[in-house]
Order: sequence, then structure tokens, then C-alpha cells
Amino acid sequence: MIPTYNRADLLRQQLQGLVRQRLAPERFEVVVADDGSSDHTAEVVDSFASRLRMVSYKQEDLGFRAAAVRNGGARSACAPLLVFLDTGALVGPDFLEEHLAAHRHGGATGRLVLGYTYGYNPYRPFPGLAEAITGHQPEEVVRKYADHPEFRDLRHDDLEEVGFDLGRLAAPWMNVWALNMSLPAEDFHAVGGFDEDFRSWGGEDLEFGFRVHRRGMRIVMSQDAWALESPHERDLDGNRSSNCANSWTLWEKHPGPVMELYGAMYSRNHYDPPLEHEYRRLLDWSGQARDIDVSREVAGLVAEPLPGGARPARVVVMGAGGLRDLGAADGIDACTFVDFDERRQDGAEPDGVGTVHAIGLRTALETDSADLVVITSRLRGLWGRWSGDLLAEAHRIGGEVRIAFSEKDPG
Repeated sequence: MIPTYNRADLLRQQLQGLVRQRLAPERFEVVVADDGSSDHTAEVVDSFASRLRMVSYKQEDLGFRAAAVRNGGARSACAPLLVFLDTGALVGPDFLEEHLAAHRHGGATGRLVLGYTYGYNPYRPFPGLAEAITGHQPEEVVRKYADHPEFRDLRHDDLEEVGFDLGRLAAPWMNVWALNMSLPAEDFHAVGGFDEDFRSWGGEDLEFGFRVHRRGMRIVMSQDAWALESPHERDLDGNRSSNCANSWTLWEKHPGPVMELYGAMYSRNHYDPPLEHEYRRLLDWSGQARDIDVSREVAGLVAEPLPGGARPARVVVMGAGGLRDLGAADGIDACTFVDFDERRQDGAEPDGVGTVHAIGLRTALETDSADLVVITSRLRGLWGRWSGDLLAEAHRIGGEVRIAFSEKDPG
């Protein structure tokens, strides 16, 4: 399934590679999903009708709707396995056979197979790639440059550290790029396809991967089911800006600690260290902080009057741990306990107590909804990296912010 928009010449070159597949042409169909092209895309598709089983899907041009056009193309497909390939990704003759092989090795359960993609680096294109693919088949180009670090898949170094076993990653969905991937059609539809609320570049494939991972499907990488990304024009600044904006959309869809980290990092183009590193750091600290009891420190800070002498009536505790109430504190009408440990969600809460599963970098709590926000020592291990975000969110929520530990403590 190939989503496309006004890239007829790239599409022609790509379809020529699918004609060369060793897999018999009657064993696969090619769905071209057109997001409202105004060029000669339709003529290109028609020109391959005698060589490939072509299926066309076209939607009206209402702006960037990659998620919607992929879904429409998937609905038009009849095959039990969907292979997604972005326009301009060139393939060798074994491309489809290797995707099939990766699924045959998966046993009874479905899996999402990510195909290795050479040459994809929008911000630092591989020198001479455009010339290399002119007059040479993709497999010839791959044989020549496969070992060149700048030609490799952008995910290569990170995945090499885990032996290309995505099951060893805490956030394998971060590697889900729709430019070259496959999964059973039944699983694609069961998970709901791509989220069509994404109407600009970036994030919709990661969000899809997150739901696939949450569903319990394995995410694997096939280095043999490779594609070669051909150079073409991109709106790099626009894409970067859109990706930053969409980073918080993922959090809105799936509020929780890992998406807080994702939004806080990617909304600013902070990719180093990667999310996997920051998420593992959070998981490690969660284990260390599991038995930290913050009841005394919270009770002491809540007992102190606010500036002006009033007692806080609405309290938010960030890093609440096992707190279920505020003990002997008087005059508390409502309190909200925020904590990154999902076990915080277990058990019933007393009246007037709410819980939020979050670090505290961003929450759904309303602005100025608290008289006092307490940041406990359970956040000390994250303070060095995330103090600015935690303080900004705390001050947004409440008029008074109190920290239970020295801000100079190492995080």
C-alpha cells in the first residue's frame, strides 16, 4: 500500500521495482492511495495495470491527511497482509518475499514487521545518492554502500545495541515508521488503523505503533525486507515544526509518563539522549523510589500557612507515592495525588481525593486549580533533568509551590 501526493515520477520508479519482484504478480496487489494529487499520478497508475494488480484509492485534497489516506487504502485492499511503503522508497526483487518470510517466522501470533530503510536521513542526505540510483538497481546501490554509516537506517545504531531485538526495548513503538512496514490486515483493523486526527506531518505512525505495542503484538525489525529511500524535496522546517506540535498530541491521546517524556522532549526537538534512554531512567528510578514514604514531608509542608496566613484548601502532591490522604491536615477540601508509578492507581481513594498517573511534566489538571502544590522527594531522582518542566507545571496548577528536598540535590 503506497500513500502518495503529487509525486508521480517517484511513484513510477517505485512501481518499476515492484514489477521486478520474484514473488509472482498474481500473489500480491498494489494499492496506490492518493491524497488528492493534481499531477499525472493517475496516468502512472494506469500505465502499470497490465503488469501489476493495481488498486486505486483517491480522496479529496483537504490538506495533509496521510493517516486517512493510508486507512482508505487499507480498506481497499483484499490481501490478508498489508505492506506499507511510502512513495519514493525503492525496493529490491526480494522485498515482498522477505516481508512474508518475517511473518512466517512469527508463529501463531501476529506481529508488526519494520523493514530496514537505507538512505533515509532528511536533514543530512547521503552524498551522491541521487546520482547513485540513476542507472543502477536499488540492490546494486545497497551492495555498494550498505556498510557506510551515513547510508544506514537512522535507527541502526540504537537497534544494534540490542541486537536488533526490539523486544529488549522499553519503548519499541518509537521505531515504528510507516515508510516500510507490514502487519496482518486483521490486526491493522482491530487496532483501529491510523488516527485520522493527525492532519500534519509527524507522529501518526508512532501513535499507531504505541497502540500496536499496547495490544500485545510483537514489533520486529527485518533487515532483509529493506527499502532504499530516494532523495526528494521536503519542507524540512515545516515538518520539524509540525512534528513538535504533534508531540503533545500523542500525550493528549495517551496521557501518562512515557508520553509526558515524549512531549517534553520532541516538542523542543530534543532527541539526544533518545526517549528510550529517558524512559528507562524513569523506570529505574521508579524501582528505587518505590518504598519512599513521603507522608511526613507532605504533612509538614501542608501544615504551613500560605502567604497571608490562610490554610491551603486545595492541594496537589506531585510524587505522592502511596499516600491515600493527608492525615491530620485540617481544612483540606480536595487533594490530588500525582505519581509516575502506575501502582498508584490501585485501590479506592477516600472522598475528596483524586489521582493522576503522571510524572508531573504535564497533567490534565486545570490552571490555578490548587492553592498549594507539593513536590516530594520521590521526584528527586528526576530533578536534574526535569526540574524546569516540573516547576513550570506546578506553578501553572497552583499559586504556591513547595519542594520537600534541596533543589541542589543531584538527580
